[in-house]
Amino acid sequence: MNWRLIRKEFETTKITLKALAEKHDIKIGTLKSRKSREGWSRDPTKKDATKKKKVATHEPVIESTDLTDKQELFCLYYIKYFNATKAYQKAYGCAYSTAMVEGHRHLRNPKIASEIERLKLERQQGIFLDAKDILQKYIDIAFADITDFVEFGKKEQPELRISDGEPLLDENGDQVMYSYSYVDFKESNEVDGTLITEVKKGKDGVSIKLADKMKALEMLTKYYDLLSDNDKKRLQEEKLKAETAKAKAEADRIAKEDEEGSEEIIIVDSWSDDDE
Repeated sequence: MNWRLIRKEFETTKITLKALAEKHDIKIGTLKSRKSREGWSRDPTKKDATKKKKVATHEPVIESTDLTDKQELFCLYYIKYFNATKAYQKAYGCAYSTAMVEGHRHLRNPKIASEIERLKLERQQGIFLDAKDILQKYIDIAFADITDFVEFGKKEQPELRISDGEPLLDENGDQVMYSYSYVDFKESNEVDGTLITEVKKGKDGVSIKLADKMKALEMLTKYYDLLSDNDKKRLQEEKLKAETAKAKAEADRIAKEDEEGSEEIIIVDSWSDDDE
C-alpha cells in the first residue's frame, strides 16, 4: 500500500474520502484514521503560521483489509500486551482455556501475523508511543499476578518400588500414591515479557524477577485522577495487599529476632534432705 501516493492524490484533487477508499480498496475507517493521524490537508502549503501547531497523539491503525473486526482487535491488543492469550480474551471475551488455544492459532494466521509484524515495526520506531502507553505499562506492572507467569500447586504420582521400578501396591492391591508440590513456568509466548526484568538459572533452579510493583503503585498513586474507576478500585486493593504483606514481613522479622535473642532460664531446685 503506497500511502504517500494516496495522500498526494487526496491533497491535490477533489476526490472524496469514500471514493478514495473504494478506488484503493481501503476501509473508510482506516483512511480517516490515517488522514487524521498524519494531518492530511487539501492545501498543505498555505497553513496559517500564526496558529499553534498541534501535537498529534499517534494511535495504532490497522491497514489490512482482510481481517475481521475481532481479528483487528486481537492485533491491537497483542502489540499492547505481547500475550496471545490475553489479547484473544480481550478481543473475543471468552474463557481463558479457549483463549490459550485460539490465541496462538491466530498468531499462525499469515494475514494476522503480517499485520502484527507491521504494527510492531511502527511501535519500535516510536510512531505511536504516548503517555497512555506509559501509564498502561505501570498499570500492567502494578496489577501483575504471579499466576500470569507460573502455575503451581500439588500433583499426585504413583509411588514405585525401589527394587524394580514397578508401582507399589497397598494391602488391597491399590496403587500407593504420593503428592508433591510443583512450580511450572509458562511458555515465553504466553506471558507479557515486558513485565519481566530478569530470568536466572542457579543451583536452586530457574527464577524470574518481575518489574518493581511498589514503584508502579507509587506512580499510579500520583496519577490517580487519570485512572478509570475500575483501575482506581484495583489500585486501592493492591496497595492494601502490599501494606498487609509488608506488615506481616516486619512482624515475622521481629518475632525471629526475639526468638534468636531470647535466653533460656533454668531454675535449679537446690532443696535437699539436708536442709530439713
